[in-house]
Amino acid sequence: MAALPSHQPKQLSLGPLEREILEIIWQLGTATAKQIHDRILSDPDRELAYTSVTTILSRLVQKGWLVCTKQKKCFLWQATVSQAQAQALLAHHQLHQFLRLSNPEVVAAFADSLDAASAEQIQAIAAQIKAIRDQGR
Repeated sequence: MAALPSHQPKQLSLGPLEREILEIIWQLGTATAKQIHDRILSDPDRELAYTSVTTILSRLVQKGWLVCTKQKKCFLWQATVSQAQAQALLAHHQLHQFLRLSNPEVVAAFADSLDAASAEQIQAIAAQIKAIRDQGR
């Protein structure tokens, strides 16, 4: 998983259409609203107004997920974090939410209920954390 990026969106929560548009931009690198709209409408069962796409793009800029640049007469949209960085941010946020809401007994009971494969994953993660911290020293 990627390291946490230095830039973090102001708001991590995304609606289904916001997530879909962000995934299209990750696939394309940079995209125009028309490219995004065309990609969504490539599914013959989908209907979506072009203005809905531009509204969502503006919302993603406000949330800190996208930046918009103008090249000649065209607006280009680009993600502020990679897909891997976004996954790391969301996992980090979920873990902190879990730890913040849980007391030590709940966390211990959760860890105790894990199967052997999950316990091995946690041990591997702990080893990775130790290695990263040792590098930083």
